[in-house]
Formats: sequence, C-alpha cells, structure tokens
Amino acid sequence: MLKNVAAVLLDGVHPFELGVLCEVFGLDRSAQGLPVYDFAVVSAEGPVLRTHAGFTISELHGLDRLEEADLICVPAGDEYVVRDYPPELLDALRRAVDRGARVLSVCSGVFTLGAAGLLDGRRCAIHWMHSAELARAYPLADVQPDVLYVDDGPVVTSAGTAAGIDACLHVVRQEHGPEVANAIARRMVVPPHRDGGQAQFIERPLPVACDTVGGVLAWMERHLDSEMTVEQLAERAHMSPRTFARRFQQETGTTPYRWLLRQRVLLAQELLEGTDETVDSIAGRSGFGNAAGLRHHFLRTLGTTPNGYRRTFRGPTRVA
Repeated sequence: MLKNVAAVLLDGVHPFELGVLCEVFGLDRSAQGLPVYDFAVVSAEGPVLRTHAGFTISELHGLDRLEEADLICVPAGDEYVVRDYPPELLDALRRAVDRGARVLSVCSGVFTLGAAGLLDGRRCAIHWMHSAELARAYPLADVQPDVLYVDDGPVVTSAGTAAGIDACLHVVRQEHGPEVANAIARRMVVPPHRDGGQAQFIERPLPVACDTVGGVLAWMERHLDSEMTVEQLAERAHMSPRTFARRFQQETGTTPYRWLLRQRVLLAQELLEGTDETVDSIAGRSGFGNAAGLRHHFLRTLGTTPNGYRRTFRGPTRVA
C-alpha cells in the first residue's frame, strides 16, 4: 500500500508540475475518508532551489529522505534535457527501484530517470517536443512519443503537465482503487481517468463539446453491453462510416474500437473491485459476452485475469 511519497527537485524546477504532485499526494483529505500520504519535498542540489518561474524554494528535505519513500516523483524542470545530474541523486533513484519502490516522472523529469539508467529496456513517455532528444540520449529506452503516460513496472513516466495528473491518478487507482482516485479527481476538478495510450494531442481539443461524435460517445457509454459496429455508429451520427471513423480519431485521439474496448475494460474493473458479481455477469454487463471474452481482453490490456485483478484490488478500504 502506498504510504510514503517524496518529490525530488533540481534547480530550475517547474512550479506547476511540482504543484501537481503536491495536489495529488501532499494534501490531507482524511476528512473525506481519503488516504493521507507522508509527503516530503526533497532537494537534490542544496538548501535553496530556484524555480523556472524565478522564485526560490527553501526548507527542503535532504536526499536521505528518499530512502524511506514508496514512491519518488521527479517533476519537470528547466534545461533538464541537457544538464548533468548529481550522482548522489542517481544512486538514490537506483537504490529505490532495487528495494521495490516506484519512481514517477512528469514531462522532462524523465531525463533524470534516464540518467540513472532506469529507462533501459523499458517503455517510457515524454512530451512530444522532447521525444527525439530522449531517444538519442538513451537509445536503450523504448520511447513512446504519442501517449499520455506509460507504466512499465516500477517506472511510471508521463508527457506534459496534464498527463502528469493522469499518471498520478493512475498510481492512486492502482494502489487504492477507482473510488479513491475518482474522489481525488473530483476535488481537483479533472477527469478521473484517461487511458495512458490516448494520444497526447488531438486536432479538436474539446471532443465532448463537438457537434459531430459527442452525442455518439454519450450513447456508447450508456450501452457498453450492446453490440455495435462502425457502420451502426456512423448511421447514428448521420455520417458515412469513413467520415465517422476519421472524425472520431480527430476528436478522441483513438479509434472507435479502442475507445469502446477501453471503456468496457474500465467498467469491468470497477465491477470487479466494487461488487460481488460473478465474472460471467460482469462480462455481460461490460459488453464482453462471457467470462472467456473478458479474460482474453483483460490479459491483453492489463496483463492479468479478472479473478487475479479482483484478488489484487478488493483489499483497500472503500470511500463512501
């Protein structure tokens, strides 16, 4: 269970990305029945740090604080792409992963993880502007330039600022279940979940407000247990199948099939975590037809079985 979180800073840290970490992990929300983390802000470069915005931060913990953290977060910073990193910080990050802790980067913070060798042989996300530089700097990393975030074992990496929120909520969801993550998201007034494989940017930034596929998306969400084809959805949107598929991709950053599959998996996850329904019943409600279909897609999407997922995520106390 995630209890101890540290954000480690370098000179030139971006305040907004640091604020994301403080907002998700640093606030006491116990009055709402939410978990409280032992949260600390750590300096890797002296007692006072300059931020990218020009002001300074002081009263910071030393690097020894990282030794007890379950999760170490590295926010973005100015010139992180080309700078040198303190060897003591890189050693601390490697030790953390070796002892079973997780590390999470926001945007250019991923270069710190690369310098520590933690990206070698792993998939990782980065803001699209820096993807080529990351691939050149760390050729053993499998850079994913067009996704929001990547969870590869103990290393979680995210793209731009908003994607850092998604990655943090993803970790909370894994550790405490969807109800806790959703409650924190509601307090932050952000979407409770965006799939890490979603595109970083889309041609139309507000798909839910569009006059093209917004209504179809709402209908699809209400009928996840129904069979549906692109042709049927296109007819509902009063478009040709080709036009509908193109508009859907433009407005959501993914295909109708991938979007529908992800929503069905998410519904199945929530039912497995929050109900005692049988796997067959959940498969029917979430649109997979039967337990075999649900198992197939769970293995492909999450790398585990429905029963294995339920055993893992039924433990934490739920939020009323």
